[in-house]
Amino acid sequence: MRFDGRNNDELRKIGFQADFIPSAGGSVLVSCGNTRVICTATLENSVPPFLLGKGRGWLTAEYAMLPASTGSRKRRDIGKQDGRSVEIQRLIGRSLRAVVDFEAMGERCVYIDCDVIQADGGTRTASITGGFLALALAAQKWVKEGIMERNPVKTNLAAVSCGIIDGEPMLDLCYQEDSRADVDCNFVMTGEGQWVEVQATGEGGVFSKDEMAKLMELAEKGIRELMEAQNAVLRENE
Repeated sequence: MRFDGRNNDELRKIGFQADFIPSAGGSVLVSCGNTRVICTATLENSVPPFLLGKGRGWLTAEYAMLPASTGSRKRRDIGKQDGRSVEIQRLIGRSLRAVVDFEAMGERCVYIDCDVIQADGGTRTASITGGFLALALAAQKWVKEGIMERNPVKTNLAAVSCGIIDGEPMLDLCYQEDSRADVDCNFVMTGEGQWVEVQATGEGGVFSKDEMAKLMELAEKGIRELMEAQNAVLRENE
């Protein structure tokens, strides 16, 4: 039993508050335990220079942690982002691009913004899961409003962390667990069960092929549950 009473294969409590930022095309406040991230999707009628005249769109992401999101104040990224933020926003962007039909968008760009207001582990995976939902909510709206002829979102996308602590594979690590994990992993999967990204690191030890298979099994279980929660929100906002 873990310190918060969860089983090893159990997610933290998940929550999605849709339309958290009414001025955005789509928005959600995602909660994974004590981790909370505001995710928004906005649309601009322009594309990067390399896509001009090609009749297709693009998606990019930005990620930031607010100063009071951690125990000690985090400095704002002013002028130059820290390397961690850059790495995470690239992960968010390429993950979401895997499930977008850019031909359906026309020459437009979607911006996914993820702002961490409280960090307790798993901020990057919460950003991907919430960023997808913000995008999907916005896409429903854009089709209704006639901005797009068809929905550019092809399938679900969600992400979760896993790790090995004292020899035990565990799903959805909070900060206390993540900080002492021997193996730390992040998994991103589509609604069709295909992996978009697998990040696995032996922080304090090595791991076997069988242990990796167990972690992937845990991740798929958790991601399926996250997708069920995403779809419930999408049905409520159709």
